[in-house]
Amino acid sequence: MSLQALHALALALAAGETAVRATVVQVQGSVPREAGAWLAVLGNGTVLGTIGGGHLEHQAMAHARALLGGEPLPASRRFALGPSLGQCCGGVVQLSFEHLTAAHTQALQQEQQAAQALHMPVALFGGGHVGRAIVQALQPLPVRVHWIDSREEVFPSGLSEAVRTEHSEPVQAAVALLEPHSRVLIMSFSHAEDFDILSECLRRAQQRADLPFIGLIGSATKWATFRHRLEARGFTASDVARVTCPIGLPGVRGKEPEVIAAAVVAQLLQQR
Repeated sequence: MSLQALHALALALAAGETAVRATVVQVQGSVPREAGAWLAVLGNGTVLGTIGGGHLEHQAMAHARALLGGEPLPASRRFALGPSLGQCCGGVVQLSFEHLTAAHTQALQQEQQAAQALHMPVALFGGGHVGRAIVQALQPLPVRVHWIDSREEVFPSGLSEAVRTEHSEPVQAAVALLEPHSRVLIMSFSHAEDFDILSECLRRAQQRADLPFIGLIGSATKWATFRHRLEARGFTASDVARVTCPIGLPGVRGKEPEVIAAAVVAQLLQQR
């Protein structure tokens, strides 16, 4: 589920808004979204979250608005997507509807913490243009971002709850404290820093084998230079094989930060 939507819903309720949330509680066959997906209609008309499905979502929002208006409708509805909604998915979706008020704020915050714990951890070293583009692309996705740089002033304001920033000097010192199973992206402002971070990641991988993806931005020439230097430091061929360089899905062309970010984020989602 979207951490941003949960956070926005909790803030709205804390500010005095009311809402009706429609949650997918059971599915059969081919359906737009999985159990647990939800949308919420606020008293001010705002819609947060999504259950997908076009007409299904339209019907769910109409039902939620009617409940907000005080109509005595059931708190649960079953939708057969083919017969009742004319959708060719053909599956069945069971929705539950619940009224939410300020009293539910703490429960939503706990939901947010639980959801965040299930998201994939990503550690990104580097606050340059590409790093910023990647973080921006990752914020609405089911990941937790640990963003690290040796320059404290590089981090922008207004980041989502899913992003934690860290100023680390020397920057490679942060590697030892990364969350286990982090997917690591290395793209600092300096090739020297990149090499130090990468070396620490490989040392940790030797000791704990808990960094399943270590990605380094750069050209084939940069990687050839780094590979030779790593081997000179005693890293084995199997150690070096842990590194993905260059990063990003093959075949995506373009060096604009946003294009690189799209390719890298798609590659990361394959690691889930």
